[in-house]
Amino acid sequence: MADDDLKTAGQISVGSWDWDVVADRVTADPEFARLYGVDPDEAKAGARLERFFTAMHPDDRPRVQAEITAALASGDPFESDYRLQQPDGRARWVAARGRVTYDDDGRPLRFPGISFDIDARKSAELRLKALVKLNDRLRDPGDPADLAYAAAEILGRLFDVSRCGYGTIDRAAETIVTERAWCAHGIAPLPGILHFRDYGSYIEDLKRGETVAIDDVYEDPRTAATAEGLKSLAALSFINMPVTEQGGFVALLYLNNAQPRRWLPEEVAFVRDVAERTRDAVERRRVEHELAALTASLEQQVEARTRELMTAEAHLRQAQKMEAVGQLTGGLAHDFNNMLTGISGAIEMMQVRIRQGRVDEIDRYANAAQGAARRAAALTHRLLAFSRRQTLDPKPTDVNRLIDGLRDLIQRTVGPGVTIEVVGAGGLWPAMVDPNQLENALLNLCINARDAMPDGGRITIETANRWLDERAAKERDLEPGQYLSLCVTDTGTGMTPEVQSRAFDPFYTTKPMGEGTGLGLSMIYGFARQSGGQVRIYSELDQGTTMCIYLPRHYGDAEQDDDPAPATIPVPGEGRHTVLVVDDEPTIRMLIVEILEEMGHNVLEAGDGAAALRLLGTGAQVDLLVTDVGLPGQMNGRQVADAALVQLPALKVLFITGYAENAVIGNGPLAPNMALVTKPFTMDAIADRIRAMLEG
Repeated sequence: MADDDLKTAGQISVGSWDWDVVADRVTADPEFARLYGVDPDEAKAGARLERFFTAMHPDDRPRVQAEITAALASGDPFESDYRLQQPDGRARWVAARGRVTYDDDGRPLRFPGISFDIDARKSAELRLKALVKLNDRLRDPGDPADLAYAAAEILGRLFDVSRCGYGTIDRAAETIVTERAWCAHGIAPLPGILHFRDYGSYIEDLKRGETVAIDDVYEDPRTAATAEGLKSLAALSFINMPVTEQGGFVALLYLNNAQPRRWLPEEVAFVRDVAERTRDAVERRRVEHELAALTASLEQQVEARTRELMTAEAHLRQAQKMEAVGQLTGGLAHDFNNMLTGISGAIEMMQVRIRQGRVDEIDRYANAAQGAARRAAALTHRLLAFSRRQTLDPKPTDVNRLIDGLRDLIQRTVGPGVTIEVVGAGGLWPAMVDPNQLENALLNLCINARDAMPDGGRITIETANRWLDERAAKERDLEPGQYLSLCVTDTGTGMTPEVQSRAFDPFYTTKPMGEGTGLGLSMIYGFARQSGGQVRIYSELDQGTTMCIYLPRHYGDAEQDDDPAPATIPVPGEGRHTVLVVDDEPTIRMLIVEILEEMGHNVLEAGDGAAALRLLGTGAQVDLLVTDVGLPGQMNGRQVADAALVQLPALKVLFITGYAENAVIGNGPLAPNMALVTKPFTMDAIADRIRAMLEG
């Protein structure tokens, strides 16, 4: 067979041989001899065939011997690819091509051939196949340790090393933990926890995210002093490939070899690729298993998990606000401290003036204290509103009627330079909403619209019935169903996308310092979400802005609101009633008791629910129970009321609350014999509410 016929495109001839089959003598050129680890002079003179099998990889030798035997018997061309062990510890892929010649009797005479170096091509093919196999294995079922082992096995077999594994790192302790490593026959796995410092100083390189590839641990300065220990681990040469996340050393893919071995750059690059793929797959599978475990346990923990998820959802809703809240906590503390200083200072000055006998100046200080208290109460309500923890009093509300009642106030507020246009939908559905809070929201939106039109313009207030299908509801982060919308549109400057994205963040404002708190829109957002609805912005620069509040439809008629009676100064009542006051705050209890006594009623008082029930257990006939919702001990205000109503079915109950105890009181309308007052309240307001309940 001619040499040209034996050469293949892309292959380089590295040597030729000629085997005298009868004499079993192989003669070869120097290149062939060196590749097979045979002395060139010996190869030139001729050596037994077995001598050239010495360098052949032991896993390939039986196959190649069988292929030679078949070629001798059949006369077919001999073609074989196999590995030869090299002095540097690597195995090199070669291709051998040859053909047997026979004598006239058909007996084999000679077997010439040529060997080609195909290491680069063959190694690239095997790496590609290994990568395909790895991707398939990483998608297979199994736990994270199974995926890590699959990657280690593929990599270990590809590079024909002694051991391969994937482990997680404790950076502080400088240790690695491997659940399961792939090991060649006769090689033991590494210890469960291995301390890097016991085997050299290369941990410093790994911490910096640098690959450590050592051909011979006896010759590398990082491992020379600990080479014997590494030898006991069958790791005279190794690759340690660090995996880093956010600058931290978190995992390691390692290859160990029991003999020194030279690592090629393309091999190191391949290990790096495998390490990254393995980390991604292992962490993804770990998360999947954690989610699966959580899901599997849900049936046994439905109630507990539901509470946890509701809490997590509430936290998630607040998450984007928390950064702003943290930044402005100092400012809020400053404002509250100013108000408290005004209150405490005014009280202190009243005490001084009383001691001095200058009582004619007391009213001035009292007015100052009341003003500071009102400002503090207003800020508290706005904070509760944006966090959706305000106490709402929802009622079936005709939103068109509500807008008509506010129209004059809105016009006076925005001024003559702004035209107000109201477009109320005919047949508008009622909404179950707190009308006072909706009025506040509408007024706030109109004030914002006025501020966006410094040169004047037009504000359009429009209502509509909306039936939101799944797509439209999803766009607004609502459940599908029937809603009514209340939209306020201005012809002002509009908002940039960035401003729109942050408009509902607490304390975010585009107004100059001192002209806005940044709580207005976040309060409206909190109110809308707490009411089961949503608020959305539609705006373009220089084209104006539309703010729409979506509220769930109420299936029923709206209440016909009567004009509230004006507040009056409490005066002694004509008829005497017995009232039980329950509040753990002595100051508030004292004030309510004094009001009731001035109204001419008999008053019983208790500091907690247990004390209140003991009083009722004496047989006292109580007409009205005034109780704080949040009481210390084992009973809240609602539970006290329920227990009292068992003894006194005709009892009337006035709840006092300063926070979001809707979950205790109930989110729907209160029973006819019950009412609610929100702290802070004026003495006139609670006196009027008490009078209305006792006379009603």
